[in-house]
Amino acid sequence: MSLTPAGRDTGDRTAADGRPADGHDGGPRTLDRVKCVVWDLDNTVWDGVAVESTAPGLPEPRRWVLDAITALADRGVLSSVASRTDPAVLDLLRADARLAERFIAPQVGWQDKSESLRRIAEDLGIAVDALLLVDDSPYERAEVGAMLPEVGTLAPEQVPELLERLASGAVTEDARRRVSRYRAEAVRKEEGRRFSGSREEFLRSCDMRLSLGAAREADLPRVAELAARTHRLNSSGLALDADGLRAAVPDPAGPETGSALLVAELEDRFGGYGMIGTALVDRTPRVWTVQLLALSCRIAGRGVSLGFLRWLMDRARAAGAGEFRVVLRPTSANVELRLLFRQAGLRVAGEPGADRSEPVTLARPLDGALPDHPSWLAVSAR
Repeated sequence: MSLTPAGRDTGDRTAADGRPADGHDGGPRTLDRVKCVVWDLDNTVWDGVAVESTAPGLPEPRRWVLDAITALADRGVLSSVASRTDPAVLDLLRADARLAERFIAPQVGWQDKSESLRRIAEDLGIAVDALLLVDDSPYERAEVGAMLPEVGTLAPEQVPELLERLASGAVTEDARRRVSRYRAEAVRKEEGRRFSGSREEFLRSCDMRLSLGAAREADLPRVAELAARTHRLNSSGLALDADGLRAAVPDPAGPETGSALLVAELEDRFGGYGMIGTALVDRTPRVWTVQLLALSCRIAGRGVSLGFLRWLMDRARAAGAGEFRVVLRPTSANVELRLLFRQAGLRVAGEPGADRSEPVTLARPLDGALPDHPSWLAVSAR
């Protein structure tokens, strides 16, 4: 993957040192989509092959790899493992103090790398194209390129270029905490697997608290990041930047008209998720129109999307509006959000155009019954 300053895959297949790069063009790809770097182990994280070593434990990890993993974590990028080797290596990895806390959702076994990547994406709750594989083997990179063309691949010697490009962007405080929050999520999932009751009973036991309200000046970098990085729970893909959003920060003492930027934060008994959602709303006395609803994929399946949507509808109705609208750009990624809108009574306003990729406006009246609020979710003002 040839990384340009703008973060695009140019498709020229040329790495920084002039060698052909293995990254394959799976459509437009930007660095802000990379949420997890997946590392091979043998001859990538360390020199040699672990199962061929006569020394106890694992080989000494390469210092530059450990530094790279730390640098990625500081930028909010996770690290995981996909290694085709004896599954017993996973127990050694988890017992190694140098490595155990660095990798989330590691996959070690004899399955294809592409299958390991699918499992990692599923465990983390992110799209497969948010992964980037680092592997010394041209064969393994080619296998992933054939089976998962949306995933970028790098040889280990290309990692410094990746870090250089990532270092050029701004980092929010929420991003710095992302790795620790994914670790907390791993604990949630493990408790969920062990829980003997229903899914709703487990969610109720999590003591989930959703805080909603107007954005503040300090929130704008995170809002812009959410809009850029979220795709699974993103209604319109509207591009936002912190400077352009300042005009949408509502005056708490002002009337509920004009543009408003609203945000959602979540916490539960396992810890805080941080800011997990944002909505950009155009408000008139009669109609509220959500130009963008974007939520972190970390909260999928918890009822938070519905909780945020219901709160927006409540705010609109309390302000006297009779109709609630959402601008939707249908994509293959946001099917889950589209189903939520339908379940909430939102329907296409007017006749849809012939181009199904163009935005459409969904609408519903606010004088009838609104969708039920998730009973396990406590909602409060920010």
